[in-house]
Amino acid sequence: MIRATSVRTVSAPPETVWAVLADHEGMSAWAPGLKVAVTRPGSPEPNGVGAVRKVGIGSPGPIVEEITAFEPGRRLGYRALAGVPLKNYRGEVTLRPSGSGTEITYAVEADKRLPAGEAALAKGLATVLLSGLVRGVGTAR
Repeated sequence: MIRATSVRTVSAPPETVWAVLADHEGMSAWAPGLKVAVTRPGSPEPNGVGAVRKVGIGSPGPIVEEITAFEPGRRLGYRALAGVPLKNYRGEVTLRPSGSGTEITYAVEADKRLPAGEAALAKGLATVLLSGLVRGVGTAR
């Protein structure tokens, strides 16, 4: 298995970070070029466990993800159902209060199939996704 983690602390409280993180269709605002649509709501929270989101990034096609963990203010997890070159791709974002702000940990993991490139791809994904989320939190305040 490969796992990559990226960590940043922002000056916003966990509730503000969560509001940005849990708004799936709002990802388009902090991840330029993405078009996100919830194609199946979760239960009991529409953006919660069981929700399926389609993340359009252009060619070759959309990434389809299912929400697997939804703990408001603390943790959001998802797994790819289609469209990702990594086998059994999963992501998890955890939030932890840090002073007057929030420490955000973005972790991605997948099954290892190739000797090298997948680890670099996973690290790149964790870093880029976290940077986008931090940008989104900055504009939400």
